[in-house]
Amino acid sequence: MPDISARIADQVAPYTEFRGHGFVDWHPKERVMLVRHREAGANTAQIYKLSASGGTLEKLTDFSDPVSAATFNPVHGNYIVYARDQGGNEATQIYRMDLDTRQSTLLSAPDERSSSSWTYKGDRLLISAVPLDKTATGGTRDNVTTTLSLVDPLTPASRTRLAELPGGGWGDYSFSHDDLRIAVLQYRTSSDSDVYLLDARTGVREKILPAKKATKAGFGGVKWSLDSQRLFLTTNQGGEFFELAVYDLATKQLKVLSRHIPWDIQNFTLSKDGQRLLAVVNNNGRDELRLFDANSGKELPRPDIPAGAISGGRWHEVDKGQFAFSLNSPQSPGDVYSYDVTAGKTERWTTAYAAPGVTPDQFISPELVQIKSFDGLPISGWLYRPDAARFPGKRPVVVDFHGGPEGQSTVHFMGRWNYYLNEMGLAILLPNVRGSSGYGKSFQDLDNGFKRKDSVKDGGAFLAWLSSAPGLDAGRVVVSGGSYGGYMSLAAAVDYSPLLRGAVDVVGISHFVTFLNNTESYRRDLRRVEYGDERDPQMREFMEKIAPLNNAANIKVPLFVVQGKNDPRVPYTEAEQMVNAVRRNSVPVWHLLADNEGHGFARKVNADYYFYSTVKFFEMTLLEKEPTAW
Repeated sequence: MPDISARIADQVAPYTEFRGHGFVDWHPKERVMLVRHREAGANTAQIYKLSASGGTLEKLTDFSDPVSAATFNPVHGNYIVYARDQGGNEATQIYRMDLDTRQSTLLSAPDERSSSSWTYKGDRLLISAVPLDKTATGGTRDNVTTTLSLVDPLTPASRTRLAELPGGGWGDYSFSHDDLRIAVLQYRTSSDSDVYLLDARTGVREKILPAKKATKAGFGGVKWSLDSQRLFLTTNQGGEFFELAVYDLATKQLKVLSRHIPWDIQNFTLSKDGQRLLAVVNNNGRDELRLFDANSGKELPRPDIPAGAISGGRWHEVDKGQFAFSLNSPQSPGDVYSYDVTAGKTERWTTAYAAPGVTPDQFISPELVQIKSFDGLPISGWLYRPDAARFPGKRPVVVDFHGGPEGQSTVHFMGRWNYYLNEMGLAILLPNVRGSSGYGKSFQDLDNGFKRKDSVKDGGAFLAWLSSAPGLDAGRVVVSGGSYGGYMSLAAAVDYSPLLRGAVDVVGISHFVTFLNNTESYRRDLRRVEYGDERDPQMREFMEKIAPLNNAANIKVPLFVVQGKNDPRVPYTEAEQMVNAVRRNSVPVWHLLADNEGHGFARKVNADYYFYSTVKFFEMTLLEKEPTAW
């Protein structure tokens, strides 16, 4: 890689200083919040206490690694429980922090990936843990189990093992209000999961959904009614989309509440008095908030809140008509709000920061693009166009593929990428190729197994569309993407190099066989459902055939490969082998490896350098009339 000039760092600097806020948790007794934020001069996001809307943030955690998940003790709020890994290794550990001393105590076992859930009474934590064996560096584990333990955070030595669950994919633990049962979800794919009831004393489990002889279906977000006789959840069992539903444990009947909404219910929360359900609807990549009566199942008038991407909704324990949430939009890095259902009023708790000279409220909003793919399938994406008055003529394009692969490009704040739009005049196209979520389960399964290259062909359809799109320069295009999107970028560079000026691969898969062999063992079987089982000879032959690594000779454009050394999902070896292969083509290959990052860059200093480098890469590939000398 070339040296990065101070010119780029200085020009980009204002676009690296957006500092938004995210809602984390309510205090159980007071109108006080936990908020996620990165303060001025800090390298990572930490947890803060906020005692009033517009008040001063009180910093609670202060580590070199980011902290994004935390809860108050749900009884008195005298301490918090938070989660943290090291260097992006995802060996997440659970800690108790006493708020009076700020001292932390480890509650989970080392060398495991742990998560925690409170009992309903709030006297104990359920810790769920899977082993991490560092597969990419020689570790092996043929039989993966998920261990459930119960612990009083004030006496960690009291920890007792409750159950050993076979495989990975277990989550969404929810205690009944008498703490005798635990509802738990076992996930395999978005259209294939099971709901179990676990005895909280013996660990014995019983599968309740899907019912016997019922077809496979996806379930999510299980929550108990106040009388512990019903379970609220989301499911796509009855149709293409995830619907809000309620399951009666006595009658074993599943009743859908949101069939009139032709989009996914992506998450929901139940009010503390059990009377209302607050649901977030994914309407073609835009979030909508919907309110339901939990007893009748009927939809109530919609809350009047600003438009934007919504996350983190949670009802207050005492002020039962109040819920808090995070909200960002193309014009806002994100802030924390609360909404009073009774009064119908929204209250803003935080104000995001932007550097002087940068005006997010004037940032560009995207337009929806809808095209037909190679086989006539309708596909869509979001297109951000730079200001035509400031940047006349046809504009170069960055085509950025989302990860997942069952992710979705949605309308949200673009962060540093606003520099591309506002200062470089680059257009940004965010495709939702087949396999993306948000468009029904049939669409989501269209790239599974042997159909993997059909999603790449969708990417090719968008590249072909650029030649007829007004205001876009089909002769100056770079593809990029992260994780599975990194695979899409590499595959597009293999198949469509004549249409491209370059490609950026961030923590991407270069060969599905080596990826499946080296990803962490607890993830392997889950990923085989999506990508195929490399142990099957026919599937292995197919994977060998489509691997970007095995077709690297077809990449004729500059390539930029970005990777975290500690990534347990897509190990750094996927990047390393691709870099070595493409360099044989006598084309420029940049390789940026961060020793203290994992599946993405969480530290500001690293994210900044990666961004400076990408700006340089785009300058050399997209802003030159002819490809520049490297």
